[in-house]
Amino acid sequence: MTDEQTRPYPPQAPAMPGQRVVAGRYLLLGELGRGGMGVVWRAQDQVIGRQVAVKELRLPDAESAAVFSERALREVRTGGRLNDPAIVTVYDVVTDGGTTFIVMELVEAPSLADLVRQRGPMPAAQAAQLGERVLAALQAAHAAGIVHRDVKPANILVAPDGRVKLTDFGIAHAVDDPRLTTSGMIVGSPAFMAPERVEGREAMPASDLWSLGATLFFAVEGAIPFERATTAATLHAIMTEIPYLTRGQGPLAAAILGLLVANPDARLTAAQAQNLLTTAQGTRPTPPHGTAMLGAPAPQPPAKKSHRALWLTAAAVLVVAALVGGFFAGKAFETPTADAQKLPTMTFGLGGQMGVDASSSYLCYNAPVQDGGVISDENSGDCKKSHTVEIYDAGEVIGVTSWSDSDAALAAYPGLAAVTAVAEARCAASFRSSIVPETQREGLKYRALVPTQGQWQSQPDKPSDDPAREFYCILTKADGGPISAPIVTKVK
Repeated sequence: MTDEQTRPYPPQAPAMPGQRVVAGRYLLLGELGRGGMGVVWRAQDQVIGRQVAVKELRLPDAESAAVFSERALREVRTGGRLNDPAIVTVYDVVTDGGTTFIVMELVEAPSLADLVRQRGPMPAAQAAQLGERVLAALQAAHAAGIVHRDVKPANILVAPDGRVKLTDFGIAHAVDDPRLTTSGMIVGSPAFMAPERVEGREAMPASDLWSLGATLFFAVEGAIPFERATTAATLHAIMTEIPYLTRGQGPLAAAILGLLVANPDARLTAAQAQNLLTTAQGTRPTPPHGTAMLGAPAPQPPAKKSHRALWLTAAAVLVVAALVGGFFAGKAFETPTADAQKLPTMTFGLGGQMGVDASSSYLCYNAPVQDGGVISDENSGDCKKSHTVEIYDAGEVIGVTSWSDSDAALAAYPGLAAVTAVAEARCAASFRSSIVPETQREGLKYRALVPTQGQWQSQPDKPSDDPAREFYCILTKADGGPISAPIVTKVK
């Protein structure tokens, strides 16, 4: 054995009168916080000599000591199985005087909940980076067969040096363990509980992703999307209401609203969400695994109104994107009509399937929507007369304001998958909004048209013009026939 291995630990200062020592080892120095599951203390490990966090678990009135003890042991087993820099490490579990204590890594950091309350909503790029780190932690847990079950802002710690830590696996549930909950007891925070759990279904990895979506909504909006005055009202809102984003947009909005889809089978996957969150960070460097860069945002060029106007009330469109995948009128798991009416997305521009050169002057066209087809002012028509194509929405994946060397660096092509995800979420949401009257949706099909990489990177003819990077949402008759009267109701 080496000298270091045989050298005794330095003697520790004895506890002062009135100070508690747990299990003869952990000297409690002061309270760090408290919640429904107990009190968290700062403590000194008298054996190793390091400071730790000690969670003193509170026994719920409705739960037996045996079940509660088993849950505590499960937390330690859960923490011991996970190895990710974005997950708080669990060191030990001890029982002292009939009370169970869990010893964890001490992270000197405020929670996301505290940060947003103190500083206000996060800039989009910072929220996307934080979300990507938490998502990585959840993926590590899910790969180990573990569902967190209580992802929320209070359980995400953000250190001054940029580290992000997901904590409190105390109610985590190993997929292969029998369920250890008392009948009628809500395990988790109601405002961040996925719809399938509200309906009484078992928690699953997709449930954590929904909770992450609600958490990111809070990060960028500064408000909890479904929190109401009572638990019953909160659960009802989760099942029946639609969240409204006012600050989030582009890929971040697509990620948040895609994660908040009520049907877990139609919800964004972790890989899809990661792609959008990465895209939402622009060209800012991706931090090392387990960290999120939460300093001042990179300076952005001043905004300039796009020459290609967005003709419709886009602000009213993104807010209903949670309808995508099945969330309407409280029918949380019913496959929506819009799914059956959606046609495959097509590309346009250099190397694409179609040509599109639309302007803000026309919405209706007589053009074939097929490989080699062209939608342009030359085949535009009067919407009050017969036409085959109607553009009902348009938008930009990333807010590009003007074309210059600096702007080009900020507007790198995010990849076809990211562009498609944003466009499809927007088109599906706007199709089911008042833009396309419900009475006219029957017999219609819709699809997104998205720019290719060649189109994205092409320079405009005039230096003063903006790059043409819009996507389009188009309507056609299901039978391919003519549209005899205008359908779109909200035109600028």
